[in-house]
Amino acid sequence: MAAWSPAATASLLRGIRGLPLLHCARRMFASQTEGELKVTQILKEKFPRATAIKVTDISGGCGAMYEIQIESEEFKEKRTVQQHQMVNQALKEEIKGMHGLRIFTSVPKH
Repeated sequence: MAAWSPAATASLLRGIRGLPLLHCARRMFASQTEGELKVTQILKEKFPRATAIKVTDISGGCGAMYEIQIESEEFKEKRTVQQHQMVNQALKEEIKGMHGLRIFTSVPKH
């Protein structure tokens, strides 16, 4: 079995489209992407009682995968799977163009 060379290791440490992972990390601190803004707006409309909505493009900025954190009274007395189904239903058209979606839901603590 061949040993790992620095060149082989470097190629494994590259992000989407061959960009270094550092580029992806810097992207996290930039302003929201168009996709993030669109998903956030849809969630605000579908969950008007939400106290917190955070949408992050975790695909490096290409819009293929998002992480959603949403806190809303609408989730009260619903199981986690039901909460996630509500988010999936709200974004059903946008999900068609995505590769993946991470959803974190919660009910506000009073």
